Amino acid sequence: MFAWLRDVLRPAPADPPAKIVCGLGNPGHSYMNTRHNAGYRVVARLAAQAGGKWVQHRRLANLCRVEIDGVRALLVQPLTFMNLSGRAVKPLLRRWHLSPEALLVIHDDLDLPPGSIRLRPGGSSGGHKGVQSIIDHLNSTAFCRLRIGIGRPQDGSVVDYVLMPFTRKERQDMEAVWDYACDAARCWIAEGIEAAMNRFNRRAP
Repeated sequence: MFAWLRDVLRPAPADPPAKIVCGLGNPGHSYMNTRHNAGYRVVARLAAQAGGKWVQHRRLANLCRVEIDGVRALLVQPLTFMNLSGRAVKPLLRRWHLSPEALLVIHDDLDLPPGSIRLRPGGSSGGHKGVQSIIDHLNSTAFCRLRIGIGRPQDGSVVDYVLMPFTRKERQDMEAVWDYACDAARCWIAEGIEAAMNRFNRRAP
């Protein structure tokens, strides 16, 4: 039986999540501290703050169930590598019969200065291949985004830049950004995209 059909036919758990927060990144120790794994970092911190535990789902994603302000949410780290992120995300929305609007994707963004974040309710991928994969698999651009600014390299390859670890100074500076992004994600879970945009679409302190 096809995997997608098993997901549709299998009874849903009694405590389905109302929201899904997916942090994009690449699995494996060598990618852990890279700029491209900003989404991974945020959901990992969010899980730790909420006291959640990670479990692996079909080798497609790490999942963590949390409850924030009375709202059940599922935190996701795709294990498909960045460019195939949609393969991990689509079955989860289908499993719990959630619309794209119930999804928040957290990812790095070259076009935002380091230390800034930006929420938006949908739109194009902006050239981000992980986001584009989700758009392609969902056939929708209507999912919410939380973009983490990493800036562009002054010289050299963009690919090399995003796959390099943050410098020591950047790691120190990003600590406040991870916390600020977690606050924004929690606001989105509890209050929705408009409230989160109004409160957090500015440079992190």
